[in-house]
Amino acid sequence: MDVLRNNNWLLTVGTFLPVLGVIVMVFIPKGKELLIKQVALLTATATLVIGAVTLALFKYGSAGKLQFVVDTSWIPVIHSNYTIGLDGVSLPLYILSMVVTVLVMIYSWDHIPAPGNPKAFLSLMLILQVGMAGTFIAQDLILFFVFFELVLLPMYFMIGVWGGEQRQYASLKFFLYTMFGSALMLVAFLALFWQVQKTNPDASFSIPYLIDHAGDLSRSTQIWIFAGMFIGFAVKVPMFPFHTWLPDAHTQAPTQGSVILAAILLKLGTYGFIRIAIPILPKAAVAWAPYIGALAVIGIIYGALGCLAQTDMKRLIAFSSVAHMGFVMLGIATLTPLGVNAAVFGMVAHGLITGMLFFVAGSVKDRYHTLEIKRLGGMLKQMPKLGWILGFCAMASLGLPGLAGFWGEFPAIVSAYSPFGGNSGLPGVSKEVFRVFMVIAAVGTVLAAGYLLWLFQRVAFGEPKDEFADHASDGHGAVHAVGAAVNETEIHGAGHGDIHDVKLTEWIAWSPFLIAIVVLGVYPNLLFKVIDPASQTILKAFGKG
Repeated sequence: MDVLRNNNWLLTVGTFLPVLGVIVMVFIPKGKELLIKQVALLTATATLVIGAVTLALFKYGSAGKLQFVVDTSWIPVIHSNYTIGLDGVSLPLYILSMVVTVLVMIYSWDHIPAPGNPKAFLSLMLILQVGMAGTFIAQDLILFFVFFELVLLPMYFMIGVWGGEQRQYASLKFFLYTMFGSALMLVAFLALFWQVQKTNPDASFSIPYLIDHAGDLSRSTQIWIFAGMFIGFAVKVPMFPFHTWLPDAHTQAPTQGSVILAAILLKLGTYGFIRIAIPILPKAAVAWAPYIGALAVIGIIYGALGCLAQTDMKRLIAFSSVAHMGFVMLGIATLTPLGVNAAVFGMVAHGLITGMLFFVAGSVKDRYHTLEIKRLGGMLKQMPKLGWILGFCAMASLGLPGLAGFWGEFPAIVSAYSPFGGNSGLPGVSKEVFRVFMVIAAVGTVLAAGYLLWLFQRVAFGEPKDEFADHASDGHGAVHAVGAAVNETEIHGAGHGDIHDVKLTEWIAWSPFLIAIVVLGVYPNLLFKVIDPASQTILKAFGKG
């Protein structure tokens, strides 16, 4: 595989810089919360600056090649190297992980969840950043696995310590599901290596090497190895029926955990399919494609119907992720450049939009101390800015043309009309079957409009419910009666005196998300022109069919 090695220090520094911040924070006394927050934010910002330099130096005319490549000995006894690189598919996700971490840090400035302890909370967030960024640059299966697993413990503790009432159940469920999938994925990686080594004694775990040498394995061998990878990645996505950990994890996680989970962690699974499973095992990919497509569209419909049944705002948004990731997997299952382009765009768009929805849900919880939909209402009267942001994100999530969500869903549906037709010695995928999937997915967009507009209508329209009707503030902490006169002491005693509109830290944290949703919606080629050359390279085993 063609590589560019210029400035090959960038990825290593950009990935591991947060570790330096964690080391510094270890020596700061727990009581110096302001200093801890400053160090955490400075570290995340410095990491993003390295990401910006990476963006500036990336050769966009060679987006199909791996760039900033490092390939050095790591664990020679098991033939595993420290091999990293970045192309047009991984670049947007790598940068997105850095952006999300910085913005979540800004939001956390005055939103550290109970029981507090910013030192531990922000340290875990920086460790998460290392795992997320590392997964997107890893070009060795063992290195990929290490980074893939590194995100598990920080998220487990974020949910288990700073989560809701059922946090221990949700964190354990998240941990067990992911570990189960990862165990099978590791077995598949080892089986792949051993099978390739039979005919290539100098085999390694290098992903480019395996792409070049594993395609000759027999179809049945590829199908069984793909099965292990499929479960490992499908749990992370999560695809139906491996999705049941997600609503619990999202609902119980603190706002920051939900945003990171939705924006980045779910993408590790879909990225694994694109980077590893499909290009390395093309024969198995063709055999598995109809089943992946079927589970994807089941997830689209199931997720949408699940949303319509929810009574909790955060749980509804969590189920919407199951549906949206179904569109991503449908695009991947077509085995076409258009489908993969749509999938990667959909991953970025979903990260921005659903991340924002979880930000809004967290702020609603801070103000109303509940996310029960039937208790909410009248947000456009009490907090018009927050209400309109919710409406904007709902429109983006349902795929309104002109916003980023549209370009993740529409091309994925279109790609299902003409899936991989067969050439390069590979059989084709049934067009008739995928056209049925296309119709089902299109119905899913209608259901998405239904549950998102229903949510917006119930939460934002009408009059505030009686328990909140008199509890509004001017955004500066001063409480005012709305309608009848009200005793201020009674308001604060009831715990609802903090109903105020969007604060400065929230504006700073959210504005880049909101701007990116519009920019990518109006000018999607900003991403597509970077993704497409890499998609063509990744799918080279499938030719032009």
